[in-house]
Amino acid sequence: MSDSEIELEQAHIDNAYRLLEQARTRAVELRNMVEVGRGGTTQARYERDVMEESIQNRLGQLQLGSASLIFGRIDEESGERFYIGRLAVADEYQEPVVVDWRAPVAEPFYRATGRHPMGLVRRRHFVTRGRELLNIEDELFDLDQLDENHQGQGALLAALDQNRDGQLRDIVATIQGEQDEIIRDSPKGMIIVQGGPGTGKTVVALHRAAYLLYTHRFPLEGQGVLVVGPNRLFLRYIEQVLPSLGEAGVHLSVLADLFCDIFPKVRIHLADDLSSAQVKGDPRMIRLIEKAISDRQRALPKELSLGFGLVRLRITRSQMWSIVRDARRRYRRHNQA
Repeated sequence: MSDSEIELEQAHIDNAYRLLEQARTRAVELRNMVEVGRGGTTQARYERDVMEESIQNRLGQLQLGSASLIFGRIDEESGERFYIGRLAVADEYQEPVVVDWRAPVAEPFYRATGRHPMGLVRRRHFVTRGRELLNIEDELFDLDQLDENHQGQGALLAALDQNRDGQLRDIVATIQGEQDEIIRDSPKGMIIVQGGPGTGKTVVALHRAAYLLYTHRFPLEGQGVLVVGPNRLFLRYIEQVLPSLGEAGVHLSVLADLFCDIFPKVRIHLADDLSSAQVKGDPRMIRLIEKAISDRQRALPKELSLGFGLVRLRITRSQMWSIVRDARRRYRRHNQA
C-alpha cells in the first residue's frame, strides 16, 4: 500500500482519537459539575446519583487502554464509506467518524464474501499498534478497483502473531463470518456453541454478551448479565475482554460463589465421596428429579376453605387436581407454575 494512502488513513485515525478525547473531556467536566452540586432534597440527591453513575459508565466505555480505536473500513456500492471500530465516535455535526462494530451497518465487515458481497466494493483491514497505523490490507469485491497496491489476508495473520500476555484478548478486528452469525443471533432462546479446544468458543460468547448489551441495552442493563466460569483462574483469564469492548457492567462469578449468593443461609461443610458424586452427576439424575417434582404437584389431602370478605370460598380436591393439570399444561417449569 502506498505511503500516501497510509498517511490519509492515519489522519482519519488521529482525528477520531481527537474527537474521542473531546468526548472524554466533556464527560469529566459533567462529572465535576455533578460533584459540585452536593446537598439538596432527597429527590435531587437521587437524580444526581443516577446521573453520576451514568457518567461513570460512559467514562468506562471511553477508556480503550492500549487497544486500537479503529481496525477497518468498508466502502459500499453507493459510495458511502464507514470506518469500523470498538465504539462509535461522531464529529461536532454528529456525523459518524467511527461506527461501533456492533452496529447493523458494520455487519458486512464480518459477513461479506465474494459470492455475497452485501453491497460492498472494498473491505479494508488496518494493522495497527495503538494509535499508529502500520499497514493496510484490502479485500476487493469489485475487480475494477484492483491495482498494483492491493494486498490482503495480512491483518488476520498479524493479529494471530501478536504477543500474548496470559490473558484472553478480544477478536473484534478479526471476527470470522461463522463467529459473527453466533454473536449477532437473536436473543431469544438458548445458544449452545460447540467446538474443540482453542476454537474460540469463550471469546465468541463474550463478544455476544457485548453485542446483546449494545442492541438490547435497556432490558439487559436492568436485568444484569452474568458470566459463570469454572474457576477464578479462568475469570482472571477472560476479565479484560468485555471492558476492552466498552462493557464494564457484566458480573463474573464462579459456580460456588453463585450458589452462596442465591442461597446465603446454606453452608457446604462436606464434600461428597466419589460414589455419591458419580450418582448425583449422572445425567439420569435429571429425569429422577423431574419425577420427584412432578410427584409433589398434587392436590391437598382434603378440600380447602378460605375466608374472603363476608363469604367463604371452598375448593374441592377435584378442583385442585384441575388446577394442577392446567398449570402443568400452561407452564413448562415448576417454579413458573
